[in-house]
Parts: sequence; C-alpha cells; structure tokens
Amino acid sequence: MIESSDSSWTLGWPDLQRHRELLFFLTWRDIMVRYKQTVLGVAWAILQPLAVALGLAAFLGRIVHMPSDNLPYPVFAYAGMVLWQFFAQSLTGCSNSIVRNEQLISKVYFPRIFLPLSAVLASLLDFVISLLVLVLFLIYFRIAPTPVEVLVPLFMLPVVLSSLGVGLWLSALNVKFRDVHHTVNFLLQIWFFATPVAYPTISVPVRWRPWYELNPMVGALDGFRWALHSEGAFPVHSVLLAVFVSMALLISGLYYFRKSEDDFADFI
Repeated sequence: MIESSDSSWTLGWPDLQRHRELLFFLTWRDIMVRYKQTVLGVAWAILQPLAVALGLAAFLGRIVHMPSDNLPYPVFAYAGMVLWQFFAQSLTGCSNSIVRNEQLISKVYFPRIFLPLSAVLASLLDFVISLLVLVLFLIYFRIAPTPVEVLVPLFMLPVVLSSLGVGLWLSALNVKFRDVHHTVNFLLQIWFFATPVAYPTISVPVRWRPWYELNPMVGALDGFRWALHSEGAFPVHSVLLAVFVSMALLISGLYYFRKSEDDFADFI
C-alpha cells in the first residue's frame, strides 16, 4: 500500500516542503490542459462570466429592475460572476482531481493534497484575468477606485477556503462513490441560487438571513462589492461568518481527506 506516515490532523509539512516543486508543475499542467486545443484559449476566462453577467443585466437589470447595492447592475452582476466562476471552477476541479490522476496515484507516493490544491491555484489565473474586465467596467461607469479595494484579497479568503474545503470532501468521496461526480453540477446549481450573484442580500427576508449567511459565499460577495464603492456600512457580520464557516469547511475537509488518502490507490 502507498501511504503517508503522518496523522489525519497534520498537513505533513516535511513532505510538502520536499515536493513543493511538484505543486508548481501540477498547477501549470492543469492550466495547460484546460486550454489545450481551444480556439479562444484564456479568453474563456472573460467570456463565461461576461456572457452571464450581460444576460442578467438585460433581464434582471432592465426588465425586473433588481436592486444592486448602489452599483450599476452590470458591475454588480459581473463582480458576482467573477467570484462565482472562481468558486465553481475550483470546486469542480478539486472534486475530480483524485480520480483524474488515478494512474499517478497508483504508481508513486507524493502529497495527495497537491492535486486538489493545484486545481484551486490553476483557477486563480482565470480569476485574475477576469478582474481586468471588471476594471474596465469600473472605468466605463466612472466608479472611482477606493482605498479599501486593497481588502479584496481578504474577501477572496472565504472563497478559496470553502472551495478547497468542500473540494477535499468531494474528491475523497468521489474515489469511493463515483456518482459523487454527477452530483457536483447539481450542487453548484443549488448553491448558485443560494448565493447573491444576481440579487443583493437585502432581498432575502430578515428572518431567513442568519441561516442564509451561513453560506460563506454571501459574506465574500457582500464584502467584495462593498470594496468597489465603499458606500454604506461594512458587512462585518457576514464577512466574519464567511471566514469562520469556510475555515470550518477546510479543517473538516482536510481531516477527512488525510484520513482517506491512504486508501486512494486501493479503491482507484
């Protein structure tokens, strides 16, 4: 059996340090595979959230007149789609990372956590590219930059932690139960409607909001949009709750992944 000697509660830092260059190569490989033999290449990182955001702006912004937290609705929708696309891509990549690399896992030992982690890091490239279009939106709508925009990495933290945490759970479960792969798209569809991508959090009834804000994407999106114009009160409660919940997801996902990884080669 190919296994690690570290316990479920440790990351195995010596192993991570020894194999750190492998993480770079796995991340670069994921990026190259994603855009291999595509006509538009990395332009898909822009076109996907842009197309959805423009569709939402046309129907919800102009016809329904959806509130948009004092932002022009196209900016509101695109900002939401930028974070959501990163989350969805990371979660999907994580959930398939172990099964997709079954030949590698069954032949040699290396820190298995590098596989889901590389999926998240590869998605960061798309996020950075899509941010460039968001800057163009801000210029077009004459939204002046604010000093609090330096806090954007803080609002990305719950997105990264929660996508990796849930992805670790799903990647480990997917080894034993292959139908997990088919539930990921369904899970993301439900999660999308439970996240304020197309509508503001204030549209949710107050009595449901404490439960609603347990979704870490709520605080991440509220904080991210607030940083774009810094009007109104900072959503401190939802942001702190998002960080707390995403950390809980990461810790529990890491524990289950580390507990299960020694059996990956047997089940695959």
